[in-house]
Amino acid sequence: MQEITKEYLDEIQTLIEQGEERSLVAHIEDLHETDIALILNQLRREDVSYAYRLLKDDIRPAVLADVDDEVREEILSSLSSKEIAEDVIDGLESDDAADIIGSLPSDKMMEVMSEAKDKESVSDVLSLLSYPEGSAGALMAKELVKVEETWSVATAIKEIRVQSQEIENLYTIYVVNSFGKLTGRLSLQNLLLTAASTRTPVGELKDDENIISIKAKEKEELVVSLMERYDLVALPVTDDNGILLGRITIDDAVDVIIEEAERDYQLASGISEDVESYDSVWTLTRARLPWLLIGLGGGVGGAYVIGAFDIVSNPEMALFIPLIAAMGGNVGVQSSAIVVQGLATSSINTSNIATRLMKELSVGLLNGVICASIIFIVTLLLGFDKALSTTVGISLLCVIVFAALFGAFIPLMLEKRKIDPALATGPFITTANDIIGLIIYFSVGSFISTLL
Repeated sequence: MQEITKEYLDEIQTLIEQGEERSLVAHIEDLHETDIALILNQLRREDVSYAYRLLKDDIRPAVLADVDDEVREEILSSLSSKEIAEDVIDGLESDDAADIIGSLPSDKMMEVMSEAKDKESVSDVLSLLSYPEGSAGALMAKELVKVEETWSVATAIKEIRVQSQEIENLYTIYVVNSFGKLTGRLSLQNLLLTAASTRTPVGELKDDENIISIKAKEKEELVVSLMERYDLVALPVTDDNGILLGRITIDDAVDVIIEEAERDYQLASGISEDVESYDSVWTLTRARLPWLLIGLGGGVGGAYVIGAFDIVSNPEMALFIPLIAAMGGNVGVQSSAIVVQGLATSSINTSNIATRLMKELSVGLLNGVICASIIFIVTLLLGFDKALSTTVGISLLCVIVFAALFGAFIPLMLEKRKIDPALATGPFITTANDIIGLIIYFSVGSFISTLL
C-alpha cells in the first residue's frame, strides 16, 4: 500500500508538470481507486482532468465516484457526454451513477442519457432520480440478486450467477413471489447444503421470519437507524405494496452517518449551511455570519442587562460575571448535546419530555449544589464578604439548574417541530444562557443586598 505523503504528492505534481506520462501512470496505475481519488483531490485543479484521462478505463468510474465534489465537477466539465455515459451510467452501480448524473444541468443530463449503451441502466438511474433527496429510494441501488420462491434450486443458482455479475458485493439473496413482492431471504448455506435436491423449490429454503425492510419514501435517517439496530449490511427497499425495488448497503449508510455528523457539527459550531473548506469566501461568510450576528445581539443584550443593574455600588460583582456566563453556557451545551445524541439514536423521543426534564432537573440540582458549595467556600477563603459569596453561590445553583432544563427542553421542542435539534447545541444555547444567567445573577444580588 502506497502512503500518500506530501513528498509523494509533490513527485506526482512534478511528473505532471514535466509531461512524464509513462512515469506518472507507473506511479498510480496499481494504486487502489480510493487512493487515486485522494491524489486527484490534492492536485491543482488545472491538472486534475489531465491525470484522470491517463487512468485505465476500468478504474476511471470508481475514481470518479470517490473524488470530492468540486474535483468531480472539474473532471465532468472536461468530458464529452459520451465519455460521461461510459464512465458513469455504464461503469457504476445505479445509486452512484444517479448521484453524479443528478448533479449535471438538465440539458447535459439528457445528452448523457442518450449516449449510454445500457438502456436498462438509464432506466434505473431515471427511477432513482425520481425519489426526493434524503429518502431511502434516493439512497438505494437497483442492482441486487433475487429469486422467485417457485424456482427450483438449479434455476436459482443459474439466475444468481447471472445477476451477481452486475453487483460488486453479494450480501443477501432476496426471495420474491410471482408479483415481485418481498417474501423472504435466502442464504447460500441453505441453498447449497440444505436442499434435498436441485428440484427443491426455493420457497422451502427461504427465511421468512423477521424480514427487515424499508419503504422507498422513508427518510434516510430511518435507514441508518434500522441498519444500526439490527446489525444489517444490506437493507431491502420496497414500495407501499411490498414490491422489492432495490437495496441499501452499509457503505451508503456510513456515508449518511458521516454527512449527518458533519452537518450536526457545523450547526453546533454556528454554521448555518453545509459548507466545505474549498467553498468561496462569500459562501463561507454567508454560512457563518447569521450566528455571529446572533452572538453579537446576545453580547449587546448582556451589556444591557449589566447596565440595568446598579453595579456601581457593588463593583466586586463584575469579577464573577465571566464565571456565571461560562457555567451557564457549558451546562446548557452539555445537556442539549446529550438530548440531541439520544434523539439521533432514538433512545429519547418527544413523547417522554416530562421524564427527560425531570432527570435533567435532578442532575442540574446535584451539579448545582456541588458547584455552588465549592464557589461559596472558595470566595470566602479568597477574602470576599459573605454577601457576595452567598450571591455567587445561589446564582450559580440557579443558573446551572435553569441551563440544564433549558438545554434539554430546546432540542426536544425543535425535534417536535421537525427542526434539526442540533441547532440547540450551538450559539443559540450559549447566547440565551449568557443573558438569562446574568439576569439571574444580578437579580439574586439585588435581592440579597436588600436583605443585608
